[in-house]
Amino acid sequence: MSYELEADMSPSKRLRDAENEAEAATGSQEGERGAVDVSVAMPMYNASTWLDEGLQAILHQDFSGTMELSVFDDASTDDSRKVVEGWRERLEARGISVVISGHNSAQPRGVGYAKNKAITQSCGQYLCFQDADDVMLPQRVRLQYEASSLHPDTLIGCKVQRVPEGSTERYTRWINTITQDQLLTQVYTSHGPTVVMPTWFCSRNWYLTVGPFDEGGKGVPEDLLFFYQSLRRGGGVARVDQSLLVYRYHEKATTHSVTEETIWKLRVDFLQERVLSQWESFTIWNAGKQGRKLYRSLSSTNQEKVKAFCDVDDNKIQKGFYTYEDSKQRPKPKIPVLHYKDAAAPFIVCVKLDMTEGVLEENLNSLLLKEGTDFYHFN
Repeated sequence: MSYELEADMSPSKRLRDAENEAEAATGSQEGERGAVDVSVAMPMYNASTWLDEGLQAILHQDFSGTMELSVFDDASTDDSRKVVEGWRERLEARGISVVISGHNSAQPRGVGYAKNKAITQSCGQYLCFQDADDVMLPQRVRLQYEASSLHPDTLIGCKVQRVPEGSTERYTRWINTITQDQLLTQVYTSHGPTVVMPTWFCSRNWYLTVGPFDEGGKGVPEDLLFFYQSLRRGGGVARVDQSLLVYRYHEKATTHSVTEETIWKLRVDFLQERVLSQWESFTIWNAGKQGRKLYRSLSSTNQEKVKAFCDVDDNKIQKGFYTYEDSKQRPKPKIPVLHYKDAAAPFIVCVKLDMTEGVLEENLNSLLLKEGTDFYHFN
């Protein structure tokens, strides 16, 4: 399920009903301390540079419900914890309760572990995920809470402002411009979750249904694993179409510790599970490096379903075939290479989005293909 979420959605009786249902089903943690509407869950590791700005933004939320900030410090070696403690009085004066814990081991245990801990010690019926280096806009909690109350089994995201401006330009454009339908159809691309983790907001019940986050530590894409698991459970994906987060790009971000190969394997497996298992045959759109890599990564069952590669490059098309040299089969499989106009749907498109100045999109449109039925993007 994906939904059009208007930023000015007003709370209604349905919102109250959804809250009451959630209240009836929440765990014992909340009972001990009295549940609040929203917990802002913040894992933290050596974030003192950015914390003041982020905590000030939490203080300035225009949400009228009850809120808490739950911070778990994953063995920071700077004064992060001291900085958060310094905000406790101001936050509590605004009615935002503060829970801080952590550990002092020699090594951090990773983002997945820290997120789980921040959530376990919190008591909100809804969870607002906040990275320690990002800054939320004043309407974030209010607008995502309204959306989440109406769709409690959905990961709610939002649009973002990237800082520094111009960093990861293609990625940022993708985050902010893919359609609500594409939030579900573009889950196999190398960009990862179609609503990005630092913008997530969901009901505690949904987290408990899907989670917890993988605690494998450095090099584990815990957000992608959770996102795929949410989809497997039938969860929705939606985005409040307003920029509600300043999303910071810097070299220390934990994202950089995950290898492309790890992500590639997860994406291929998910594609095979969700899409290729439903198809009897298909064409790989791109006879070049990426298309051939996808073919080689498939199970033998799915390799047999590949009827052709297609391309726009005459040199590749003139070769006529791609021979799978590493195959143990004899004779080695030879897959035809066709012009895209001569190829048959459905397609797995292995051409980078937003890199062909609209030519790829024009070609797909010229064949009157519907994304999510006739083709899926993989790059």
